[in-house]
Amino acid sequence: MKIIMLGAPGAGKGTQAKQIAGKYQIPHISTGDIFRANIKEGTELGKKAKTFMDQGLLVPDELVVELVADRIIKDDCKNGFVLDGFPRTIPQAQALDEALAKMGEKMDFAIDVDVPDAHIVNRMSGRRACLHCGATYHVVSIPTKTEGICDACGNEVVLRDDDKPETVQKRLVVYHEQTQPLIDYYNKQGILKSVDGTRPMETVFAEIVRILEA
Repeated sequence: MKIIMLGAPGAGKGTQAKQIAGKYQIPHISTGDIFRANIKEGTELGKKAKTFMDQGLLVPDELVVELVADRIIKDDCKNGFVLDGFPRTIPQAQALDEALAKMGEKMDFAIDVDVPDAHIVNRMSGRRACLHCGATYHVVSIPTKTEGICDACGNEVVLRDDDKPETVQKRLVVYHEQTQPLIDYYNKQGILKSVDGTRPMETVFAEIVRILEA
């Protein structure tokens, strides 16, 4: 079962990807994790990626695809995998399809966790993070026991710059320009399934399971 998770930043696709990976015992693969693992292990691909990241540049598509292709041929992927945060663009999607075709494989599902922009801005501007221990909260759905104080370590929780409404709006503009076209791309391949991501997390997950097992 080879699955791609699509959805705007803050739609909750990462959470769903982890749950899918846990339920079906397949790896949850995010490009960030792949970069970190390769850099830590000092692989050739990791060294190449690091030179771009150290300069604050985006890692080029060819290298990202090479890193992903290298990850999905590992033994733990033989029963499938969940890709989260990749592909982000049509060229990446086409390169991924080509890499899979060489292995005699193809993607089975592209699941779009669909959440309207206004909902995402509200959701993310309610997030609070403890910069000391990394715990995350939400003023509505997961509030701290004492307002503004981390339950885990007692330090202050803050609204990160990434989650401020103006930053979220900018990220959504980039998402709609670059990543939204992937929805049409996978729809044409007949593997796109859309779920309403505004509902409770458990409901969304139950819907995804229903799609995967249909």
